[in-house]
Amino acid sequence: MDHENQPACCAEFSAVARTSRRAFLGGALAAGVATTIGSAVIQTAAAAAGTPARGVVVVLSMRGAADGLSLVVPHGDPVYALARPRLAVPSDRLVAKDGFFGLHPALSPLLPLWNAGRMAAVHATGLPVRNRSHFSAMEELEDAAPGSTTRSGWLNRLIGSDAVGSPLQALQMGRTAPAALYGSAPFLTTRSIADVGIAGADKWDTYGGRNRSLHTMWDKRQTRLAGSMRAAFGAVADFAPVLQSPSTPANGVTYPSGDLGKALSEVARIVRSDVGVEVVTVDHGDWDMHADLGTTEWGAMKRNAEQLSGALAAFFADLGALGDTVTVVCLSEFGRRVAENANWGLDHGYGNAMLLLGAGVRGGYHGTWPGLTNDPDADLLVTTDYRSVLAEVVSSRFGASIPTVFPGFSPTRVGVMLGQ
Repeated sequence: MDHENQPACCAEFSAVARTSRRAFLGGALAAGVATTIGSAVIQTAAAAAGTPARGVVVVLSMRGAADGLSLVVPHGDPVYALARPRLAVPSDRLVAKDGFFGLHPALSPLLPLWNAGRMAAVHATGLPVRNRSHFSAMEELEDAAPGSTTRSGWLNRLIGSDAVGSPLQALQMGRTAPAALYGSAPFLTTRSIADVGIAGADKWDTYGGRNRSLHTMWDKRQTRLAGSMRAAFGAVADFAPVLQSPSTPANGVTYPSGDLGKALSEVARIVRSDVGVEVVTVDHGDWDMHADLGTTEWGAMKRNAEQLSGALAAFFADLGALGDTVTVVCLSEFGRRVAENANWGLDHGYGNAMLLLGAGVRGGYHGTWPGLTNDPDADLLVTTDYRSVLAEVVSSRFGASIPTVFPGFSPTRVGVMLGQ
């Protein structure tokens, strides 16, 4: 369907919202209503004006199960090189190297952040129980509430714990929002900031007649659908400073080509415009490297790590001093096996590494190392529940209630965030 040429601002069911036609027509706002505005989707319960952000957390999901043992290399564990005779990153090629860990050389663009104490790695993190299914593990990771029958994600609970209630408080840069944003609190999903607008208004609503008609139709009605429409109008108006902001990156920065660079360049514009966005989710993939993971000279790991580090380095250089208000968390649904397979790749595993950059981060290597085992089915074990890392982020950046965001969970101290 060509949304840009629709004759009216139309209602559409988001794949994320999973709202039935009956729920939509009945105005079941607690379940959420997805309203399309151009190509953007607002899931909202009420209208609220944008307010300045307290800070920004960007959750960057490395889709497909990234190999944390290649990104954050445990060169001090002798099993690592034995289990990967072709794929192990040579110790002398590592950057940010200490006596036990080092980073893949393709992450070199992030060294200024690392050396400034603004980047950290937490190893041996993951789900409390093994789950090697991509889709199941993603949902479990993003729900972050094992055993709960309520369909809501940890980021939705985070923004729902605040009284702001604006659709602009959280935003997914991409076609489909992650499960972490599922829930009753309002959020915005858009493929591009240019898509946030009233459908058709930029093409053939030359004199504003469409906008006037829509406002006449919905502004004074006291129905749930009317409330959602007013929230959509308000979100578009509040987002206007982003659309009016310069599209050229600051400080002479050039982002690498590709989806991640484009997404982070737009996130930087959103941060600079300060329209109240506090949570941003971005996807990067594909990290599912059963074959041709490669070496430091070739392969999918080198390519993906270069894209990741180049885009993140450009993002923080673009933001300049505003980077002190932004925390980036990079995570993946699970890791890869310790031993390489016959196809120059790695099969589904368990434990992984998380990367954190920016505001409030206590730089360096963190976590408890479990040791590696060299057999075909061996996994990196999990010694740090990933929620303990996220709990420190939401507590230090937003002062959020941990039982609200992560119900039934008692975090252990990781120390990856200052003041935690």
